[in-house]
Amino acid sequence: MVNFLLQFTAELENLTNLQPQGGADNPDFPYFFKLKCGNCGELTQKETCVTLSKTVPLPNGRGTTHLVQKCKFCGREATVLMIPGRGRPLTGELAECEKLVPLMQFDCRGMEPVEFRFGKGWEAQSELQTKFTEIDLSDGDFVEYDEKGKCAVSISNLKSCFDVVK
Repeated sequence: MVNFLLQFTAELENLTNLQPQGGADNPDFPYFFKLKCGNCGELTQKETCVTLSKTVPLPNGRGTTHLVQKCKFCGREATVLMIPGRGRPLTGELAECEKLVPLMQFDCRGMEPVEFRFGKGWEAQSELQTKFTEIDLSDGDFVEYDEKGKCAVSISNLKSCFDVVK
C-alpha cells in the first residue's frame, strides 16, 4: 500500500482560496491523471478519472474502491482509493511563496498516479470577496475582471505533483 498526496500551486493575481468547487472533498469533482504500472512501468495513454461519489467493488469481493484498472501491457490489476480530508484551498499568500497545498490523497496498489490534469469545476474569490465559480483550468489559465474590485484577476502557471506519504 502506497499513499500519494496530490499537491498543487499556481500564480494568483488578485485572487485567493483556489480549490475545487465545493472543496477538495466535493464528491462529484473529477480528478484526472495518468497511471504508471508498478510492475512493468507502462504509462496509460489516456487520463483516468476518479470521483469520491463513484465506487466499484474490489476484485476479491471485500469492500469497494474508486478505481480498478488492468495494465494494458502486462495485465496486472491495480486499485486506487481516494482518501478525503487532506485538501485545502490555495491562498494568495501561499501562491506568492510558490508553496504546494494538498488537494487529495490516493491509496494506490499496483499503479502510481502521474500527470494530474487540471480541468473544469474550480472556484476562487477576489480580495474583495467576489466569488468566481465554474472556473475552467483545462487550458492552463484563467483571466477575468472583478467588477466590484475594478481589477483584473487571473490564475496561471499551474503546477502539481504526487508525493509519497505515510
